[in-house]
Amino acid sequence: MKLVVAIIHDEDVFHISDLLIEKKFYVTKIASTGGFLKAGFTTIITGVEDSRVAELIEIIEQKSKIRKQITAINDAITTEAHVPFPVEVTISGATIFVINVDQFIKV
Repeated sequence: MKLVVAIIHDEDVFHISDLLIEKKFYVTKIASTGGFLKAGFTTIITGVEDSRVAELIEIIEQKSKIRKQITAINDAITTEAHVPFPVEVTISGATIFVINVDQFIKV
């Protein structure tokens, strides 16, 4: 048994969670926010049999998109005024953690 924790961009999460539920993966969704860009994400947590982990990851990979976003950061080194300037950053569609589970109990 594995515990899968997937942090998914809000623009992708509805497609992913609908498909996971359709495929009989039972998920808990938690709203979360990225620290650097303060962007909206959803963390999905699910217990999965070892034999289905690859299927779950494949669904997330197929429905997640890497994006480019312009954000403003402060250049504190070269300017005294701390004037923000635009920078293009790459945002992943999902980050997935797969963790071994010693015990799984539903009560």
